[in-house]
Amino acid sequence: MVVATQVKTISMEKIEDVEIPLIDLSDNRSKVAKLIVKACEEYGFFKVINHGVSHHIIKEMEDESFDFFEKPLSEKEMVGSANPFGYGSKNIGLSGDTGELEYLLLQTNQNSIANTSKFRCVVSSYVEGVRELAYDILELIAKGLGVPHSLFSHLVRHIDSDSLLRLNHYPPVTHSFHRGTLGFGEHSDPQIITLLRSNGVPGLQISLRNGLWLPVSPDPHAFCVNIGDILQAMTNGRFVSVRHRAMANSLRHQSRLSMVFFGAPSPETTITCPPQLLKQNKPIYRTFTWAEYKSHTYAHRLGETRLDHFKIT
Repeated sequence: MVVATQVKTISMEKIEDVEIPLIDLSDNRSKVAKLIVKACEEYGFFKVINHGVSHHIIKEMEDESFDFFEKPLSEKEMVGSANPFGYGSKNIGLSGDTGELEYLLLQTNQNSIANTSKFRCVVSSYVEGVRELAYDILELIAKGLGVPHSLFSHLVRHIDSDSLLRLNHYPPVTHSFHRGTLGFGEHSDPQIITLLRSNGVPGLQISLRNGLWLPVSPDPHAFCVNIGDILQAMTNGRFVSVRHRAMANSLRHQSRLSMVFFGAPSPETTITCPPQLLKQNKPIYRTFTWAEYKSHTYAHRLGETRLDHFKIT
């Protein structure tokens, strides 16, 4: 059991009570494209409804995820050992970051991603749904920016796409936790785009200007979407990969589950800003590959601004 003195907590911080944009994907596509671009510029985060992912598929994925995390540790570790990333608890990444959570990290292009056929089937259906949603959002972003419609989406469509599915389980609050316990520390996502679905327990916060933090309320009808470092680089800094974190505590004293799809290119993909988005501006970032950036990301702590290393000086 983790004692109170060992748990990293957050206190005396400014919290701004403002909601991120909510975008209806069933609306006129030109209008939606403009709204998404504006949201990416101002927040880096937004919610989408009427997204086309079946509620039944989402509910099955949530149920299977909770079933997995309720299994004995030995069984969870067995599932992890059969996957490139697998099951983990407390430790995040390779550089010493820790949090109050357990997780299962899966590659989405492998043939076998679990040890039971039911789990494999549910994960496969869920990934198929959110991947199609990611394609659509990326094509809407391209439309809003006035670049070829497949400029971003084809990177995620590639057969060797490095996309991931991460299931995060944050334990309920106990007497040993301080109010404000960090579940997953402050960071930006290194990939192109992130699609997050959580159960009804709050915890996600995004960082705004002047050190303000914005709680993102869970929505039973929406996916939360945020852009990653790669898309910031490809838009020459027009979009910002906003820093965010997850808190382990909950007023409801319930477990929080988040199901996160990270859309990423293949390792050899070259990341550069298209000429249509440069116009009279000079490029901010040098050209690099996703493999290069991924390697740099894993070699550094969560809280570091990793994209700065690729700026042109």
